[in-house]
Amino acid sequence: ALTSLLVRPQLEAELTEAGLMALFREVEMPLVPVLTRMELAGVAIDRQKLERMAIEFGQQLASLESRIFGLVGHDFNIGSPKQLEQVLFHELELPATKRTRTGFSTDASVLEELRDKHEAVSLILEHRQISKLKGTYVDALPGLVGADGRLHTTYQQAVAATGRLSSMDPNLQNIPIRSALGRQIRGAFVAPPGK
Repeated sequence: ALTSLLVRPQLEAELTEAGLMALFREVEMPLVPVLTRMELAGVAIDRQKLERMAIEFGQQLASLESRIFGLVGHDFNIGSPKQLEQVLFHELELPATKRTRTGFSTDASVLEELRDKHEAVSLILEHRQISKLKGTYVDALPGLVGADGRLHTTYQQAVAATGRLSSMDPNLQNIPIRSALGRQIRGAFVAPPGK
């Protein structure tokens, strides 16, 4: 608080010089209490829906693993780049297109290039997508719910270069929507009836 007070004259001068004082006073500052109320109110989520999705996603992952293991002939850790490299490039002898410090890359762009070369590759990509959604959202969000049963984020006014708001802890602006599974996750964000 003291630091903010000490830099105020310098910042006011810079805002005035840049012609931004009106924006600061008429837009940015009036928005602060609005964002505070939004942060305190939080967002309602349907925890039961996320719990059901966790079970469903878990079953889908187990099914994909079974199919992948059947195609390659043995079990391995699909999430391990080293083991995936061994399976794809040494056992299945798929063409390696990109090197890393430690071997061949198994990143998404490489797997996309290999999608048509072996049936297991598209299943691995699907497994990665579901695994990421499950870990990042379905499993994590319920643990972030406050005592009031709502998810609370922090909105930031001055982070995005475009001037739009950003959200953190958790970031509620990167909930996926392009895939059907992403839309399912978005469906867990709810509003009370009539709101």
